[in-house]
Amino acid sequence: MLCLVAGRAAQAQQPVPASKETIEIGLSTDTISITSGFRGTDLTVFGALDNADPLIQRQGRYDVVVILEGPPRNFVVRRKDRYFGIWVNTESVSFQNIPASYSLASTRSLQDITTPKIFAQLSLGVNNIYYEPMPEGFDSSASLREFTKELPRLKQKQLLYNQRVGDVQFLSSTLFRATLSLPANVPVGKHVARAYLFRNGEFLRESSTSLNIVKAGLEFRIFRAANQHSLLYGLFAVFLAVVTGWAGRLVFRKD
Repeated sequence: MLCLVAGRAAQAQQPVPASKETIEIGLSTDTISITSGFRGTDLTVFGALDNADPLIQRQGRYDVVVILEGPPRNFVVRRKDRYFGIWVNTESVSFQNIPASYSLASTRSLQDITTPKIFAQLSLGVNNIYYEPMPEGFDSSASLREFTKELPRLKQKQLLYNQRVGDVQFLSSTLFRATLSLPANVPVGKHVARAYLFRNGEFLRESSTSLNIVKAGLEFRIFRAANQHSLLYGLFAVFLAVVTGWAGRLVFRKD
């Protein structure tokens, strides 16, 4: 049994072939606030094609893949084995610069858009992200392959990695809309949205923009106080614990 412990890879930049088509995107919002009642949400990405070929448009041979990639984090994947009825951590592999979250939407199934080789070159798709191990962070090549395969599965289990086929829809011959799923446990920080344009299976262009996910409300004020005034926050926490304990003793004491 393998588990994931929170602790991204550099996005592969591919040379763009000469073509006249371009793609631009924008988000329905540039900031999402996380409060105690946040239960996840959908993010809408709007986009447009410029200089598109009318014949290819009519034939429906343009495809778009949109992703939202969370901030880079370090992660440890651990194996748990059972000894004498107790689950204990055994072997582990550490990874660095891994997207904390990853949402993908596409016009149709990925295998119908282009070849696996091109997706691998673009590091596009959950199974094509470059999961970078830390130097000397694994015991053998066999264990590295096993844990690298397990990492995206664990992320998908936590709903942090997801792919939605058909959730990029053309509203007209040049305008499209993508819907990306953000889970309740989406990490805070700067997220990057990217749109990839394909024509007849050939990768043409990429466009990107950013999204900030921040804490809000009481949780944010507590989080900010703990980080900006750690000493005062610690003293207040101790004081609050003492007062709470004293008050509880008064309320529940037995005469």
